[in-house]
Amino acid sequence: MPKPSQRRIDAAIAQADRLAAQRAPAICPLCERPIPSEARSSRHHLIPRLKGGTHLGTVQLHQICHSAIHARFSEAELASKLNDVEALRSDPQLAEFIGWVRTKPPTFHAPTRMTRERRTSRKPRD
Repeated sequence: MPKPSQRRIDAAIAQADRLAAQRAPAICPLCERPIPSEARSSRHHLIPRLKGGTHLGTVQLHQICHSAIHARFSEAELASKLNDVEALRSDPQLAEFIGWVRTKPPTFHAPTRMTRERRTSRKPRD
C-alpha cells in the first residue's frame, strides 16, 4: 500500500480541524452548561465500575460535577438508586450544588471535598 503524501495528510488534518470547529460543545447532562474543549471534564459511569458498570453507559460531565457526585455518594448508593442522570439531578443534596454551579462559567473548576456527613459515615480502614 502506498504511503500517503504530506499534502494529503495536511488536507485531512485541516478538514478534521474545520469539522471540530463547527461542532457544538458537549452539554453536561447534570448542570446543563456547555463543556468547551478547554474545560476540565471526565466520563462518569452511571453504574460504578466496582459494581459491574465497566461496559455499561457513561456520560461526559464537567469535572466539578463529577467530583460533586463522588464527594456526596458511595459506590453502593450510586449503583442502587442514583444510576441515571434524572435520579442524580433530583437528589436534594446534588440539586443544591447544581443550582450553585449553573451560575458559573462553563470552564469554572474548584476543588471538591467529601461532605462532612460522608466522611463521618465511612468505615475506618484497618
